[in-house]
Formats: sequence, C-alpha cells, structure tokens
Amino acid sequence: MRLTSIGRISIQQSDMFGGQPRRMQPFSDEDASIETLSHCSSFSDSASVAEEGGDVCEEATQEDFEYKLKGFIDSTMDKSTKARQSALGGLKTAMASKILYEFILERRMTITDSIERCLKKGKGDEQCAAASLACLLCIQLGAGIESEDVFKTLKPIFKNILADGTANIQTRQACATSLGVCSLVAADDILDVYATMECFESLFAKSYVKEDGTRSVYNAQTTVLHINALLSWTLLLTICSNTEVKRILKKHLPKLPSLLDCDDVNMRIAAGETLALLFELARDVDAEFEYEDLESLCAKLRALATDGNKHRAKNDKRKQRPVFRDVLRAVEEGEFQTEMIKFGTERMYIDSWVIKRTYDAFTEFVGSGMNYHLQANEFIRNVFELGPPMMVDAATLKAMKVSRFERHLYNAAAFKARTKARNKFRDKRVDIGEFI
Repeated sequence: MRLTSIGRISIQQSDMFGGQPRRMQPFSDEDASIETLSHCSSFSDSASVAEEGGDVCEEATQEDFEYKLKGFIDSTMDKSTKARQSALGGLKTAMASKILYEFILERRMTITDSIERCLKKGKGDEQCAAASLACLLCIQLGAGIESEDVFKTLKPIFKNILADGTANIQTRQACATSLGVCSLVAADDILDVYATMECFESLFAKSYVKEDGTRSVYNAQTTVLHINALLSWTLLLTICSNTEVKRILKKHLPKLPSLLDCDDVNMRIAAGETLALLFELARDVDAEFEYEDLESLCAKLRALATDGNKHRAKNDKRKQRPVFRDVLRAVEEGEFQTEMIKFGTERMYIDSWVIKRTYDAFTEFVGSGMNYHLQANEFIRNVFELGPPMMVDAATLKAMKVSRFERHLYNAAAFKARTKARNKFRDKRVDIGEFI
C-alpha cells in the first residue's frame, strides 16, 4: 500500500487582495541553519548564488554543503554520544529545510544503519533524535521501494521499544510518533498498517474508563505516550478502508468520549480531534450516519468549549476552548473551519479533519521547512494533490513581491473602510434606540 493523496484540497495562484479564509498562515522566508552550516531553503537560493558568483560559486557551495552532510553521516558512528547526537541533529535540520533526494538515495542504507545503531545502542535523547531522523528520511525518499526498505529495517525496532515497559519513556514517546508517520509514508501493505494500529490501541486504550467506571492513574510521561499513540492511530485511520472504518467506529466510538474527562489538557484535545475525524469519516462512509448518544456527547463538548472550572489552569482552558468549538461544530453539524496555508506563490486550503491531521503530522517533523516542502517535495505535493512543483525564477518572485510601503497603504485603506462601516452601524443603532 502506497500513499498517494488524501483528499479535498484546492489550490490557486496567490492574489494580493483576494478574499481570505480565517487562520491564514503566511509564508516565512526565515532560513534554517545547522551549526556552522548555512544555506537558504527557498526556490530563489540558486538564483541568488548565481547573482553573487555565477555557476562556479553555486557548484562550490553545493559541494561544501554535501561535504558537511557527509561529515554528519560519518559522525553518527562516532564513539562520543555528544558527537552522535549533534550529527543526528544536523541531518534532521538539513532534511527538514532542503530537498536532498539524490544525495540521500545513494546513502540511504548507510543512514538507515546509523539510525538502527543509535536506536538499539543509544539512550534517551540520541534515540529520540534517531527516531525523528527516520521519519525525515522516509519523507525525503517518498512512497516507493527505497522508503519501504528503510521502514522494513526500522519497524521491528520501533515496535520492540514501544512494547518494552522498561525502555526510556521519552524514547517510547518518540517511537510512537515516528512509527505512525513512517507507516503512512512507507508501509506497503494495508494489513501491516492495521497491525500497527493495534499496537497503538494497546497503549492509548489503557486510558479508557474501565467497565466498572474506574480509570487507571498514570504519571504525566506515560500519559504523553498514550497521547502520541492516539495521534498516530488517528493518522493511520485516515487511510483505512470503509470496512475498517466501520469496524473501528463500532469498537472505539463508545469508549473515546471517556478520554474527554482526562486531567491532561493535551489528552482531552487529542481525543476531541479524534472524535471529530471519526465523525467525518463515518459520514463519508454513510451519509445517514447517526450516533445514538449524540446529545450527551455534544453536551460534554459544549462544556469543554466554554470551560470555566476554577480547578483548571487558565492556560489549559485558553488552549482547549477554540479546539472544542471546532470539534463541537464538526460532531453536531458536520462542518469544518477552513484554514489557508500560503507558500511561495501558491495557496492551499485545509478543509477537513483528515487533511488537518496529516498536515499536522508532517509539520511536527519538518517544522518551519513545511512551506518549502509544500513547494518542492514531490511526495508531499502528491499527498496534498498539489501537482508537480511550480518552478518560479527569481525575477518573477521579485516582481510579485509587495513592498512594505504598498502593504502599509493597503492596510491603511482597509482600516479606514472598516472604521467607516462600523461608524455607520453604530449610527443606526443610536437611531433605533432614540426611536424606541
């Protein structure tokens, strides 16, 4: 089974003054750096290098960059734990901020061996860094035989660490997240995906309320492990067949609402978003889908969306309220609040919980480089149905760029128009009050 695309996203050329849905996330031109390694991660990088020193300078810069990456790969086998961690971090930053397919393709087995060694023999932070690097390696290679080979090597290690109650808890947390993303990208058999989902179920289901109404008490770190397992399970749920979705609905929909009563705000949020996604999938499978305990569930979601309990921290309440307003709207009315992502000259609209969960999962590893990967990574563009990468030269980008003065004029005009409209509305309210 290879992931190709996951759904309903529309894309269009960026127009400066067009209507904008809520939650616009503008593209940032911030560059990533790896200690002494400095490089630009935008389409205009090669053009700027060419302007400064021509093709020879560009080639020299690329050679220097690859030389440093080779040094990182060699250092992953260093005797020093600190050196290995630093090397893993350097590779992670490079893969998150630049497309390195050709370079990685030739060295994928060496990098895989290094990850395997760090996961098996390393401890704590080193294992976490290796688990994250495994995800970025699969994202760089995309859905194909190369990433499948990488995943077949690392999957048993991830599962062994997850199942080992004596293993470092942070390592187990990292493996829970990485196993989910790697399965999404590289698993070649849907039955293998279902088996992985069962591994996640065996973890987060421990937080369910038991049949006698009691709940097991876990420390904060174990709760984080259950949260990561739930989120990875939800991620893989986005590629399940209709038959499997129906089975999961029957098994988990009656139990998941119990997680909304958890003391941990992140668990409540993860459970709420999972419920929203489940309801979305259920309605896609069956337009007449009805949940028998809908009224009770909506009452609980409404309480969380307006939570005023004094015993909860203000930050927790501030964090959960907007999420549960969206979750309540999804469960009660089947609606989703569209988000717009701007990257380069393009826009992408996230208009479903399935898309949102997938976007969030990739962003967790790619971080600030997500906009660049949306522009240039063929695999990620294929997942979000964006088509082939749009190559835009430096001159076109410069012509499309809006100056700070022009932005100031536009914002000033918009503020003035908004003020006038509000004043007219206020005048009408005064007139109505006087008339009454």
